Amino acid sequence: MSTQLAAPSRTATAPSRTATAPSRTATGPLRSGRCRSARRGSIFAMALLAVLLARPVAAQDGEAAQAPAAAAPAAPPAPAAPAVPTRPQSAPTVLRRQRVEPLPGSLDGVLLVNDNNPELIRSEGILLSGFDPGRGWDGRPLGVSAAHLNVPLSGGFELFSHHVFAGKPERLDSTLWLAVVGAPRGPAAVKLRLRGGSTALSQATAAGQSAAPFLPLPPLMLQESTQPVWSGPGSRVATELLQRSRSPELPGEWSLPAGMLTPLAVLPLPVRGLDPLLNGRNLQLRLASEAPVDLAVLAAFGPNDQPPEATVWSRILDGPLSPKEHQPTPRGASGPMIYSRVSGVQVGGTWRGRITDPGSPVLTASRAPISWPISSLAKGSMGTGQVQTAELKAFYPGTAWAAHGNYGVTYDLTLPLRNDTAAAVKLQLALESPLKHDQPLGGLRFRITPATAVMFRGTVEVAGLDGAEGRPVGRQAFHLVQRAGQQGPALGTVSLAPGQERTLQVRLIYPADATPPQVLSLLPAEAGAAAAAGAAVGAAPGLALPNAAPAPGALRPAPAQGALRAGAAVKQSPSTPSTAP
Repeated sequence: MSTQLAAPSRTATAPSRTATAPSRTATGPLRSGRCRSARRGSIFAMALLAVLLARPVAAQDGEAAQAPAAAAPAAPPAPAAPAVPTRPQSAPTVLRRQRVEPLPGSLDGVLLVNDNNPELIRSEGILLSGFDPGRGWDGRPLGVSAAHLNVPLSGGFELFSHHVFAGKPERLDSTLWLAVVGAPRGPAAVKLRLRGGSTALSQATAAGQSAAPFLPLPPLMLQESTQPVWSGPGSRVATELLQRSRSPELPGEWSLPAGMLTPLAVLPLPVRGLDPLLNGRNLQLRLASEAPVDLAVLAAFGPNDQPPEATVWSRILDGPLSPKEHQPTPRGASGPMIYSRVSGVQVGGTWRGRITDPGSPVLTASRAPISWPISSLAKGSMGTGQVQTAELKAFYPGTAWAAHGNYGVTYDLTLPLRNDTAAAVKLQLALESPLKHDQPLGGLRFRITPATAVMFRGTVEVAGLDGAEGRPVGRQAFHLVQRAGQQGPALGTVSLAPGQERTLQVRLIYPADATPPQVLSLLPAEAGAAAAAGAAVGAAPGLALPNAAPAPGALRPAPAQGALRAGAAVKQSPSTPSTAP
């Protein structure tokens, strides 16, 4: 098992100055809280603690020390050979020999406010602000200039926010409130519309709170519209956005009066009744503004059962930053790497790509097995030299200098397949979590035995897989839980006669609580079944073992060939259908 580098503790506060601007009160609308009865937490708090400790801010040992790969990808390796054992480092692994190529496409230019530093909030303050410190929201300067990034937002833009709260040491029932506030950049009122949005706690402490505990789900489950599946708040938020659902806590639109500070959402992060005192919240918004606006995310302690008064948010925005954490390794430095966490505005909310053979309009079946990285990052390009990480338009000193991991980014991929052979073929499509590496290996490394760390919890949406009698079906969604070094399982198969073509569509939103990178793989069905045989002799489901016979059902394509359905393993409340497009 690879060890993780301890990220140094860092308290990054804005320059300590006394606010000189006059006291102000935000007069924008605030939703009134409801009196709620608390219910006691459970073992899900321990699962949240495990996730918090497992999410690396540092590159894995033995991988980070490698020099960055060259920009040009290596020549494709020879066609697939049986998986062969490699020398164990800290756990036995196998190398699956295959092509690994850069993912075609690129990020769009949409601005995404990425609010993830600090992840563990210890004190109230500004988490992230794009306001102009020289004019604030009402034409007067804000108190701490360095606390504001001065990035106006207009047209379509997005927000990703992910935080954890461990309570106040002196109390067992404290609540941290998170507020997204906005104001027009100009002298006129601005309408703001929610194109899509979701939020969830790790654990609900009162009725009416959207939550998603870290349930021990199987590796593959079929999503159903009447019984959605999720494990953890990041999994739920990404799933609901893919399903075009909206959390009931989020309004559909706002009118932002000029000269006023308007809360868009005020959400609790409670720990009352939980043991240990630990809770998390994930929030993602897709917004459309008819004119430039300023946006900020703020944190304040307040009552358990109702949000703070409006004056609290104006006071917080006039003050300093909440302390940041994890000093990052400088860009381009050699040796081990601490990525830190993001607190800034990134360029890119969606990666769109059409996956084909080089210089061709189609992807030929004979190129399988082949994989493409998803959310590749510095010192984790999977041997392709490709870094998909979104760059930051603005960020705070001492935080991540790029959006490592592309959390909250949508991947929208098209695979126009053609069978270029003289025989019928059957291919498998899979999202996998091989062991992270940067230099070319001639394939992908997987663990033989199960790992403890979960690398991916989230939903993948696919259209075009085999249905009954091999005919293509429409859009299907699958929830995956994958551990480090885990292969597969297959999402489904594609059966093609000689010369036949079929287009696959793949969509996912990279969720919070995942650890990059993953790969999207296209595999010969017989090779995938043989690789999965390790499940029959004690390896993790879907892991490769050399020279093993297929185990019946070990690598189960879904849905027609055995994916678990949502109601079979877990019962959860469906989200509120969205009225937004």
